[in-house]
Amino acid sequence: MRSVLVTGGSGKLGKFVVRHLMESGWNVTSIDRVPHPDSRVWSTIVDLLDSGSVMDLMTGANERHSKLDAVVHLAAIPAPGLQSDKATINNNLNSTLNVFMAARNAGIKKVVFASSETVLGLPFDTPPPYVPVDEEYEPRPESFYSLSKVLEERLAKELCRWDHELSMVGLRFSNVIDPIEYPSFEDFQDDAIKRKWNLWGYIDARDGALAVEKALDYETPGFEPFIIASPDSVMRMTNTQLLQEVFPEVALRRQVSEHETLLGIEKAKRLLGFNPSNSWRDL
Repeated sequence: MRSVLVTGGSGKLGKFVVRHLMESGWNVTSIDRVPHPDSRVWSTIVDLLDSGSVMDLMTGANERHSKLDAVVHLAAIPAPGLQSDKATINNNLNSTLNVFMAARNAGIKKVVFASSETVLGLPFDTPPPYVPVDEEYEPRPESFYSLSKVLEERLAKELCRWDHELSMVGLRFSNVIDPIEYPSFEDFQDDAIKRKWNLWGYIDARDGALAVEKALDYETPGFEPFIIASPDSVMRMTNTQLLQEVFPEVALRRQVSEHETLLGIEKAKRLLGFNPSNSWRDL
């Protein structure tokens, strides 16, 4: 049984990831600042800003595992504006640095971490260069939160340059939605502007967990970023209507179906085998 450490395992996405990986046969240890809500999950309270504790946790054998096979790093201040800019970039960048350095010292060759759709230029006050957006253009951080994610990606890229056996995957998650939140989608159906900030995208938390599993199975060395979104938009309005109203001058790189996500997931489908199947339209 392969062993994986999941940081932020008590969080919104983390709870789904921990459960999914356990069901998929992984030996999972969840770490967070608060206990995991499921008592069946082995969890440890750790402050990721405490580099010594993180190093000890990853490099030392314990009753759960003799050696970790992989790390999934989800813990972070999850969005801009929740704390001050200084607190956000200090927490996110330094906690990630501690996790990456500890994993490297522990000889762990597989790291999956939560990047963010915000690196694409959210909230798109400056329109995207084209749609569907993809991983081909340079990151465009518009907040200190987004900047922290860009710096985390760059850190991963450089670490992989140093170690050619290391595989690090940055998952640029769209807005994570717990299925219990789907009724709230009615609140913005009458106004295309309300959700233009991320091109009307989202990721069902169950499919977010699937993406993590697929990323763990991706064995190619090096750093690779992937946009992770659900296959459809959050709107009943068609993409034609949305783009004509909000982004009439943005180039459409290829034809898209009426409700197809404009956060391009073709790369994740092709390289990871990521095929999200959950939609708010199914309720």
